[in-house]
Amino acid sequence: MQRIVSLSLCAVLGLVALGSVFADDKGNQKVADVFKFKMKKLDGKEADLSGYQGKVVLFVNVASQCGYTPQYKGLEALHEKYAEKGLAVVGVPANDFGAQEPGSDAEIAQFCSSKYGVKFDMLSKVTVKGDKKCDLYKYLTTQETAWNSKGEVKWNFEKFLIGRDGKVVGRFGSGVAPDAAELTKAIEAELAKK
Repeated sequence: MQRIVSLSLCAVLGLVALGSVFADDKGNQKVADVFKFKMKKLDGKEADLSGYQGKVVLFVNVASQCGYTPQYKGLEALHEKYAEKGLAVVGVPANDFGAQEPGSDAEIAQFCSSKYGVKFDMLSKVTVKGDKKCDLYKYLTTQETAWNSKGEVKWNFEKFLIGRDGKVVGRFGSGVAPDAAELTKAIEAELAKK
């Protein structure tokens, strides 16, 4: 019996070391990658993130009234340049920083389309920090990466780069523009992996 408990503990510690464990609302440990989550799109339809399996994904918490809002243009350029190679850019609206995303999902969709011509995927508005953050961001913010440590999202337009296996491989702050060399180099490196 003691051997079984020891093996189980080793397995759990191994998962923690791999960065694939997060705690849900009740503090229960869950094993996951981003492809296990279900969200909603701006149009209210379900977005099963398993649809991104095998792709490189860039999750960005976005806002319509932020100084970084013009990054929508660069995010759309990334989408246009790399979508056929396997990149999925996913906008995640949130009103957590300076109340800079006050609009409804319909208003956000209209703004993104008319102002920036956004064609990449956009999810329904969620909370990305604090006690009420959605499960996806609970997972993302507990993952260590080679470029950045885990912890709360600090501002709008923070970027999480996900490898084809659904694991977080990079995290980039708001000030890292979509066309920044460090971000595009990381995207290209992940796209090169099969």
